[in-house]
Amino acid sequence: MNTEMPKTFFITTAIYYTNSSPHVGHAYEMVLADVIARYHRLKGENVFFLTGVDQHGQKVQQSAAKAGVPPAEFVKGITQKFVDLGKKLDVQYDEWAETTSKRHKRVVQGILQRLFDAGQIYKDKQAGYYSVRQEQFLTDKERGPDGEFGPEWGEIEFREEENYYFKLSQHKEWLVRYLDNRKDAVIPDFRQTELRNAVEKISDNRQSGSDLCISRPKSRLDWGIELPFDKDFVTYVWFDALTNYISFAGYDPSLPTLNSQPSSFRDKWPALQIIGKDVLVPAHGIYWLIMLHAICFPDVQMPQLLAHGWWNLGGAKMSKSAGNIIDPFVLIDKYGADALRYYLMSDIARGKDADFSDQRLIERYNSDLANSLGNLLNRTLNMTQQYRHGSLKRPSDPTTLALTNTPVEFESAAAFFKSVVFGYSGSLEVFDIDASLDDAIMCAISCNGFIDSEKPWLLAKDVTQAGRLDGILYILCESLRIIAILISPVLPKAAHGIFDQLNWKMELSGKEERFSLADAEWGRLPDGHVVGKPVPLFPRIETS
Repeated sequence: MNTEMPKTFFITTAIYYTNSSPHVGHAYEMVLADVIARYHRLKGENVFFLTGVDQHGQKVQQSAAKAGVPPAEFVKGITQKFVDLGKKLDVQYDEWAETTSKRHKRVVQGILQRLFDAGQIYKDKQAGYYSVRQEQFLTDKERGPDGEFGPEWGEIEFREEENYYFKLSQHKEWLVRYLDNRKDAVIPDFRQTELRNAVEKISDNRQSGSDLCISRPKSRLDWGIELPFDKDFVTYVWFDALTNYISFAGYDPSLPTLNSQPSSFRDKWPALQIIGKDVLVPAHGIYWLIMLHAICFPDVQMPQLLAHGWWNLGGAKMSKSAGNIIDPFVLIDKYGADALRYYLMSDIARGKDADFSDQRLIERYNSDLANSLGNLLNRTLNMTQQYRHGSLKRPSDPTTLALTNTPVEFESAAAFFKSVVFGYSGSLEVFDIDASLDDAIMCAISCNGFIDSEKPWLLAKDVTQAGRLDGILYILCESLRIIAILISPVLPKAAHGIFDQLNWKMELSGKEERFSLADAEWGRLPDGHVVGKPVPLFPRIETS
């Protein structure tokens, strides 16, 4: 008898550094992960969605000192802002990670001790240039063509100190083979090429500076997790933060192999990890994969990395230092969570950068949601109430359905929507969220064109056209039902609003299980079903 639990789809974001308040880039990553998680729940899969905050490190300690409060108090305030942002954006995660938690500390220290006992960590002195912003020593490979360190490294200072090092270079050849053998280790593929090129630059000997410094002396940084084998040091923030992906999923560092881990962990792992392109190299693509390999994770259990682009402003990356941060709380208060979720998912291509624009947000919302989908809902329910008192009659005879360039019969509507759902699912399987939304909005645009061509208001005046009018109203309401399912990962509140107005699955109102991809099949609304009255779902955003 097979006692294995069904596999859970495990998705996680890069946890957010609590050095400063969240910006719109954080909102994008949260929503992106939430949409993918909701899609997999829509498919009927078990999902474990992890997100949270990275609370240690030198920059946090410095910011807390500048604010005149202890680091623990400082990160508590910033953490709450990220929690609040998730709630405002209707992000439904299953576990919230905070790196100051006791269970996370236990896993980090357990892994450090294992690597130390295995001879993977050694102590050495290092003298060199140190990036305060990135909290790491720099080598000549970080210099630009002019021989200088670029502005991305921030303040640079020369330091000489003794620290502990992880034998990163020892695992270079393994990482090269892994990336050559697994073509979808990183999505999109051009990011994997970037990672592969970066790995080639790792030298095979530790004297080159390619090994990873995994400690900081307490004499200059005490806000971190103490090394279990030397109380005078804390661990490097990246080693601490990266471990969250397994510590909050139930990993036990005392168990030597993955097969010996509890089933609660094995049933989740490996994860799809959503990260910004800026933390692919070296943190996730090199440090993290090698860390997992060093503690005996097999190649087939390596996480898949989805590296997204940046939301820029005027072509420049948003950053606190540049003073061009866009506050997502302001956007939500001004336009609403659905408008922001829709814009962030529809106006950026997978893995690419995009320029944030309030004007584009308004245009996309008004065109796609207010004018197309909202207008379709309002017209359909108004006509159904006016001509049939809200009651639908499911046609038994074929009637014209002009949702494509060539009119097709009613019985072919099933084929039409089957094709739409197939394309929609194909897009979401490869994380092309914008393409999946195009499919849903295309259906709404087609339905509005169908109304304009069929002119139900004229048919209502001709009693001989009663059957045709019934068919048209049924087609429109059933189309709206399927469209609501398709938009539910991105616009959960709006999808509930459509179902509420269709008077459909009311016993599950407000619950995510109300939506199922299996239900996106033509003809589920029964004969005699009574729909509700229209309520404006997407009021236009007016600009002065």
